Amino acid sequence: MKYEDFLVSSLGRGNVVSPLKQSQREDSPVYKFVEDNDRIIYDNSLEYYTKCMQTGEAPVSFEKAGPKEMIFFEPAKTKVGIVTCGGICPGLNNVIRSIVNQLFYRYGISRVLGFKYGYEGFISDFNHEVIEFTPEMVSDIHIAGGTILGTSRGNQDVGKIVDTMEIMNINVLFCIGGDGTLRGAHAIHQEIQKRKLKIAIAGIPKTIDNDIDLIQKSFGFETAFSIANDIIRNAHNEAQGAYNGIAMVKLMGRDSGFIAASASLATQEVNFVLVPEISFDLYGPRGFLKVLRKRLETKHHAVVVVAEGAGQELIASKDTEKDASGNVKHKDIGIYLKEKIKEEFDTKDFPYSIKYIDPSYIIRSAPANPNDSKFCNLLAQNAVHAALSGRTDFVIGYWNNEFTLLPIPMAVAKRKKIDVEGELWWNVLEATGQPISMKNP
Repeated sequence: MKYEDFLVSSLGRGNVVSPLKQSQREDSPVYKFVEDNDRIIYDNSLEYYTKCMQTGEAPVSFEKAGPKEMIFFEPAKTKVGIVTCGGICPGLNNVIRSIVNQLFYRYGISRVLGFKYGYEGFISDFNHEVIEFTPEMVSDIHIAGGTILGTSRGNQDVGKIVDTMEIMNINVLFCIGGDGTLRGAHAIHQEIQKRKLKIAIAGIPKTIDNDIDLIQKSFGFETAFSIANDIIRNAHNEAQGAYNGIAMVKLMGRDSGFIAASASLATQEVNFVLVPEISFDLYGPRGFLKVLRKRLETKHHAVVVVAEGAGQELIASKDTEKDASGNVKHKDIGIYLKEKIKEEFDTKDFPYSIKYIDPSYIIRSAPANPNDSKFCNLLAQNAVHAALSGRTDFVIGYWNNEFTLLPIPMAVAKRKKIDVEGELWWNVLEATGQPISMKNP
């Protein structure tokens, strides 16, 4: 990674005095405006600092998010669009509400449109309605889970999307979604560039799995593992209630096991955490089934938490299906493991009781908890500041406890995964007592 990789595109110089400055009175808040050269260091270790001092190279850093004294768009002439894509996630309505309120109350922008059911909302063939937002309309939406705009997966014709934006005179588009949504947002930006239009594209990262690279956490994640924590605690009670009781909980985590790891650390009652980052064997002296039986023989109960993307190599088939977003459809590892446990223990007349719990859709549809709600608000507010200053093709991020801006291509270049040699995973191993490896030699 180089310093240049983190430079965010701009539509041009800001020549409009921000309403945040114009409205300042003795009784109004005084904003600390962010300068263009304010940046947040990527690696804040002393070792990296010393290296940069010795070599003279510019340290890799993010542009700092926040309000600008001069903005690009004139509020009275600005029209904004909002779209939500991909799976639902706690906090979507919070983000929508905060964008609308920030635009209306802080910048005086009253023309805000919501496009229904993801990028389909821009395509006339679907005939989805367009919502004209007001603060009154969004005043209570954060209380409910899901998204008031609805959502969808899959690619749409980028040319038609930009055609609609031109016809409707959209100046700024906020795209709320995961890596597929952000790739779509980047494609829209490229089409806008080809047409030489002055339209800002702002990405707000939504991934319950917390797997977007270069962003410390995404909204919905904390709510997800908090709810999962309660479910695991109850699953532990279920496991303890039977002789050789097994409670298996399957959680979200297509490519990354952050929810499974974090929820397990929160409860400290989990005995096995299976994540996509680490493969394991079922059979043999080190295999999962052997280790599980040893646990039952000594403690007579076990709690297993498995991320949806774990162990896929055990059940992989030649016929790989993909969803509308292009993601490989994973086989149900939870059901597979449950059947393999039953098969193994029944064959060997080993007494057991197993309960399988899959709360994924309950977790996804929950409203955001207070801390997540706060985080959603701040993400949205900083995204508005950046977009109105003329920044485009960016994602609003969070790094070293600061809100940041980074180019969309950097955010979607790869998935963030658990570092299996890092502190998080070693904490999981300490909490569960599971072997470092369940692979045979």
